[in-house]
Amino acid sequence: MTADQRPLNVLFLCTHNSARSILAEAVLNHIGQGRFKAFSAGSSPRENQRPNPLALQVLERAGISTAGLRSKSWDGFGGEGAPPMDLVITVCDNAAGEACPYWPGAPATAHWGYPDPSEVQGTPEERLEAFRRTLHAVRHRLELLVNLPPERLDRTVLQQSARDLARPS
Repeated sequence: MTADQRPLNVLFLCTHNSARSILAEAVLNHIGQGRFKAFSAGSSPRENQRPNPLALQVLERAGISTAGLRSKSWDGFGGEGAPPMDLVITVCDNAAGEACPYWPGAPATAHWGYPDPSEVQGTPEERLEAFRRTLHAVRHRLELLVNLPPERLDRTVLQQSARDLARPS
């Protein structure tokens, strides 16, 4: 990336913006090497929604900053003054099936589905393990994205590159 290029802006979407999309935002900002700027949002975050405490806990244990993470609506990313998105990725099946707002600039889109770790029942350790598994799955796919050669991140091929990463490896 040259000095005059801005990072690729990536928006991760989920329904409530409390677990999977939060994990993806934090991980990509952590490993993005300045080439990526990640954001997350939800199609219908609940009133006073906050990131799931278990999501924050696994991020902190992995040495990934949780500073500034908050649940927010996707409405804030489709209007005036919103950062222009290059890539929008849904990370839960509910958000993938919903009618998305208009994204200025017509960004590339992809769906990377992950099971919802917050739905796992069991002991506190079993629930935490579900979040750890999701974190590792998200991180694996994001490491592949970050390590794509620059020509695979060009706007004209970005959508296919992101969709290719959704396939099982």
